[in-house]
Amino acid sequence: MPRPKKLRKINGIPHFKGFKPIGDQPEEPPVFLNLEEYEAIRLSDFEFLAQEESAKAMNVSRPTFTRIYESARRKVALAFVKGRPIVFEGGKIYFDSKWFTCHRCGCSFNHMPNQTSVIRCALCGSENIEQHKNPSL
Repeated sequence: MPRPKKLRKINGIPHFKGFKPIGDQPEEPPVFLNLEEYEAIRLSDFEFLAQEESAKAMNVSRPTFTRIYESARRKVALAFVKGRPIVFEGGKIYFDSKWFTCHRCGCSFNHMPNQTSVIRCALCGSENIEQHKNPSL
C-alpha cells in the first residue's frame, strides 16, 4: 500500500477557473490541473524561484516538487498541442492564511488577519461558509 501524500502548501488559488482555446476546435475533454501543479508553475516560471526554493515554499521535498512540476508541464503541453481546455481543480493542499469556501455559490476567498470575523460569503452574502483547515505540520 503506498504512503499517503503529504499536503502541499499553496499561497492562493487562481482568480479564474481555467482556460479555453480560441477558434473552431472540436469539443475536447478538459485537462485538469491540480492546484499544487498550478502553484509549481507559478513559483518556478512566474516567480523565477529555483526548485529548492519552490519546494521549501510548498513544504515538500525537492524531488516531490520536481514530480509535481513535471506533471504540470506535461498537462499544459497536452492542452496546447491538442487544443484542449485547462480546468483548475483541488488537490492535496492547504493554505498559509485563512481561506473560506461558500457552499452556496462555490466561491473561495481569504480573510486578512486584521479584519473583523468572517460570517458571510464575500460574493453572494450567504452565511453557509466553511473555513479550510490547515494541518498542523
